[in-house]
Amino acid sequence: MSSIEIRSRPILAVDVDGVISLFGFEEPPERAPCRFQLIDGMAHCISLEAGERLRRLAPHYEMVWATGWEDRANEYLLQLLGLNMLPVIRFGGDARFGSAHWKLGPISSYAAGRRLAWIDDSLDDECHAWARARPEPTLLVPTDPARGLEDAQVDLLIDWAPGSPG
Repeated sequence: MSSIEIRSRPILAVDVDGVISLFGFEEPPERAPCRFQLIDGMAHCISLEAGERLRRLAPHYEMVWATGWEDRANEYLLQLLGLNMLPVIRFGGDARFGSAHWKLGPISSYAAGRRLAWIDDSLDDECHAWARARPEPTLLVPTDPARGLEDAQVDLLIDWAPGSPG
């Protein structure tokens, strides 16, 4: 695929925690909707379905990591998810738990002039106001951190990708 073909697709900014690495679920560990992985000394509950769902999105988007994990997402998750290396949006150590508005500046710069979908579990009012004000079509897709990326969200993203005005 040429770089022109890739740039004609919208960008999909992908968070990790609450999208791929689940938390807050009520099931006991043996029935959790994930596979526990030790990453940098911490147990992460990696969604059993996230890899297949992201692979379904790959033909429709230029996917990019939009997570405080930055390079660690490629280092630890590619093999688990069956993905190829993804570009990484840099946040300069500004990661904050519980909201996503700290990502707005770097995501704006990365996606300037391009259609953008962003999937994250911490989208707040500031993120929604930013998306409405963006001149390019922008779709925000919130997730439940206990469930992560689900089929309905994948279907929405695939339907939106071909050129929806937003």
